[in-house]
Amino acid sequence: MIYITSDHRGFQLKKHLFTYIKTQLKKPITDLGPKTYDKDDDFVDFAIKLGKKVTLKKNDLGIAICGSAQGMCIATNKIKGVRAIIGYSIEGAELGKRDNDANVLCLSSNSLSNEHSNAIVKKFLETNFDGLERRVRRLKKIAELEK
Repeated sequence: MIYITSDHRGFQLKKHLFTYIKTQLKKPITDLGPKTYDKDDDFVDFAIKLGKKVTLKKNDLGIAICGSAQGMCIATNKIKGVRAIIGYSIEGAELGKRDNDANVLCLSSNSLSNEHSNAIVKKFLETNFDGLERRVRRLKKIAELEK
């Protein structure tokens, strides 16, 4: 399952990406909110909800959108088992997933067009973790930090 969320600054991009993922990529996706625009909402509330959902099942993924992507990335990474990255480019999303087994992609609604976001999300969703021994070893070290 793919989960998607945003704050008010990412609301329009979230709506766009939800439709793109569901209709163009034909992937299962759940919108974790917000359901309506609220200029006073807090990204942290949605980041926590997404992080907790993503960590329930091994292959679930999340997409979190705010103005800069930084707030969502910081907040989701506080949830045990989340490996969130900022999707600043297509290559960055690919490397984050392939090399670091990222399970949350954070996007900046201030910096990305709909088309660029589509390409970043597509690459993130189609890339698999390569499972090289050195990368698995590094992920175990990261997991130790959460204890």
